[in-house]
Amino acid sequence: MQFQKKWFALSLLACAVQNVLAQTPAVDNLPAIELKGEKNLAVQPDHAAGDFTVKQKDLIEGATTIGNALDGRAGIYAAQYTGGVSRPVIRGLDGARVKITQNGGDALDVSSVSPDHAVTVDPNSAQEIQVLKGPESLLYGAGSVGGLVNVVDDKVPSRMPDHGYSGRMGARYNTGSDDMLYSGQAVVGLGEHIALSAGGLNRQANDYILPKDLQQDGRRQSETFARSQDANVGLSWITNRGFMGVAYSERHDRYGIPGDNALYGACELNDTHTGFRANSCGHAAIDADDADDAISWINLKQKRYDFKSELNDPFAGFSKLALQANYTKYEHQEMDGDVPDTTFNSHGTDSRLVLTNTPWAGWTGQFGVQYTKQKLNIGGDESLMDPTNTQRYSIFGLQEKQIDQVHLQISSRIDHQKIDIQQGQTNPEAKNFSGTAYSVAGSADWEFVPNYKLSFTASHQERLPMAQELYSNGKHMATNTYELGNDQLSTEKSNNVELGFHFDNDQLKYNVSVFHNWFNHFIYANTLDQFQDFRLIQYSQAKARFYGVDADMSYQLSSVYNIGVFGDYVRGKLTDQGNAPRVPSGRLGAKISAQFDDHYNANIEYYHVFNQDDIANYETRGQSYNMLNLAMAYDGHLTSKLDYRVYTKVNNLLDSKIYQHESFLSQVPQVGRNFTVGVDFKF
Repeated sequence: MQFQKKWFALSLLACAVQNVLAQTPAVDNLPAIELKGEKNLAVQPDHAAGDFTVKQKDLIEGATTIGNALDGRAGIYAAQYTGGVSRPVIRGLDGARVKITQNGGDALDVSSVSPDHAVTVDPNSAQEIQVLKGPESLLYGAGSVGGLVNVVDDKVPSRMPDHGYSGRMGARYNTGSDDMLYSGQAVVGLGEHIALSAGGLNRQANDYILPKDLQQDGRRQSETFARSQDANVGLSWITNRGFMGVAYSERHDRYGIPGDNALYGACELNDTHTGFRANSCGHAAIDADDADDAISWINLKQKRYDFKSELNDPFAGFSKLALQANYTKYEHQEMDGDVPDTTFNSHGTDSRLVLTNTPWAGWTGQFGVQYTKQKLNIGGDESLMDPTNTQRYSIFGLQEKQIDQVHLQISSRIDHQKIDIQQGQTNPEAKNFSGTAYSVAGSADWEFVPNYKLSFTASHQERLPMAQELYSNGKHMATNTYELGNDQLSTEKSNNVELGFHFDNDQLKYNVSVFHNWFNHFIYANTLDQFQDFRLIQYSQAKARFYGVDADMSYQLSSVYNIGVFGDYVRGKLTDQGNAPRVPSGRLGAKISAQFDDHYNANIEYYHVFNQDDIANYETRGQSYNMLNLAMAYDGHLTSKLDYRVYTKVNNLLDSKIYQHESFLSQVPQVGRNFTVGVDFKF
């Protein structure tokens, strides 16, 4: 009966003189790569840095976490934590070096504090996800050397809907975790100038099923369940000159913590804090029979208030003025059964003011200012650090110009950050932090003959240390780590270059990009000691280099079939310290997509992930695996104003054993063969 119910549900700056609006190209995931400009932007896209956009259709049919939603794109892996959490790893970099923003503003969750903390931006309700690697990234943040991920939604309506209403709703079911998801978002016009939006999501997923070869101790991976509820409502006043609106959203997530092991709770540091005290962890192992069998999970709640406004032609010399602000109240509890062990409380505000200029001597763009404030308090058994108050003041700008066959972009950003810490038992001698970071980037895109393009991107980026990197001092059982901060950390600096070669005609398309990043004062979690899967880490700094290549090629065999190949490789080294931690291995794959007619389409994708032998201290060798995915869809029309799409997917058809080297929980296997079926309506 339960299955029948499910089946039925499915049937500055940029220099004070420079200011710019950059347009982000978009990419289609499986068929051929298609580039196009964002809506409502004033300039043509720059392809130099390999920026791309994931469309709403792919997000609706795809994953429910931000890392999984981007996984498989050129140079991007997903660092899995559980069925409810994953973050993108781009070109071997993650965490703060892959900043995630919402409509250009800070998400203000605590996902960057630890990989077990969910990113509170939902890809399923997004209009699109932009991955920015070039000068445009400095409009939203600095230090995102891997790439900046900007999730764009329309919870605050920006235009009146066609025919008085617009929206989508859908449902899907996945066999891997009995995952049932319902979602929808709609905008309704109330008169000529008022638009009301509302939407939400409900997801219920059990522990996921393991590959058959790993089911000796059970069919499912324990503590990987995920539950999500998300609701939002927005209201805007819209005229020909712009709009002004507000939105309120609320979400509640509950998901398992597969890495939590109470047996490591007895581990103590030695007197020099360079390792575990002899026999302290062994005592925990002796008492294994007395360990608590209660399930470990996270109970997350967030409330967010947004304000957005845009005004066209505000005054001479400028085409648009945009203002946005949000206030976010976030809390999550790390639970041991029904008892909360640790509570994370975060209250924060983020505001941005951006001006878009009309052409000045042929240069077009934007500049703006941003202010972010976040108060973080961690209490309970695993209070990693004392309460902190982080404030960041930023000024930024970007400028671009077309000169014959060359498209130029230049951008810059200045961030000043202050972190005040309330001294306490965790950090009795901690010092407040204050610092300023300066970043600049530029790109040139040269179409030297028709269809052939050569691109070059260069940047100097600076990243200020985060509070947890400075002040952590305690156990974090969810990641099996004891974390030590370092309040002597200085600004992380990097010099980065990328060279790309691109070809595009009606039949053949290919893109090849090579990149090299040189870091000074690279901040990383250095493992000092390890007992079984429990590690002592200290945030340290070293010189580092990351370099590699991304490439893809597609060929249109006929009006129906398109074939393609793709691959990526990255190498991460710490000068005099060996290899960088958790760097993914190389990947090589192929794909075939078919558009049979106006209704039916299908695709098949295979790739091989190679062994990772270049490992950091205390790491284990990354295992290779093969991935085979299939997908089919049918597009139809119920009425002239109501379209629908029915789709089905087979993921990990080979039932491969997958252990992700780039994950903090690399010892936890990922989901086995699974099937997805879904339907989506658009009106």
